[in-house]
Amino acid sequence: MNASLSSPRPWVAFDLDGTLTRRETLPFFLREALGTPRFLGVVARSLPELGAYGLGRMRNDAVKEIVLRRSLGGCALAGLRPVATHFAERILPHLLSGPVWARAQEHRARGHGLVLVTATLALYAEPWAAAAGFDAAIATELELDGEGRITGRLRGANCFGPEKARRLQEFLRGQPLLWAYGNSRGDAEMLDMAARPVWIGPPQHRGQKLPPLVSTD
Repeated sequence: MNASLSSPRPWVAFDLDGTLTRRETLPFFLREALGTPRFLGVVARSLPELGAYGLGRMRNDAVKEIVLRRSLGGCALAGLRPVATHFAERILPHLLSGPVWARAQEHRARGHGLVLVTATLALYAEPWAAAAGFDAAIATELELDGEGRITGRLRGANCFGPEKARRLQEFLRGQPLLWAYGNSRGDAEMLDMAARPVWIGPPQHRGQKLPPLVSTD
């Protein structure tokens, strides 16, 4: 999902989890894909790795691959696409943060290019972004085996931290990044690219006033 960059215009980048949404979206997607009992089983098995990540002892990509292998490993991607579409259309919109989502709509009304840049799965991030009016989505891809089944590993690097900035620079091809919105250390490099970076939270979205868009934007 990529927009044409043939005519220069200012671009705006949004992180998804914790920025446009109030919570991480992957657990909600996995619960939808697996059903609650299986999802809770995966969470219970993964508590040591999740705890190690919280303490800074494991990288997020390593933990993500462990969780994905236990949850989606061996699943046919084609069979998951309807679940991802349902999630993008019916569930993810209920997780949105009102103020930040309203800001995205305001940028779009001003003719700014919108690009979603997220570490979560392209499987559902891309269809949601397309339906929500984004011009492009940059997200984490799943590796598939020769039969189209998910291996549990990532295809390419996790779209987090420096990888977010690298892929966004590759997409922009020298065009200006006017605004960027993020909420975590995984967004720091992307925020550094923007003329007007906006840090969302913490506590997420509670009483925070976003800086106004000026008429020259």
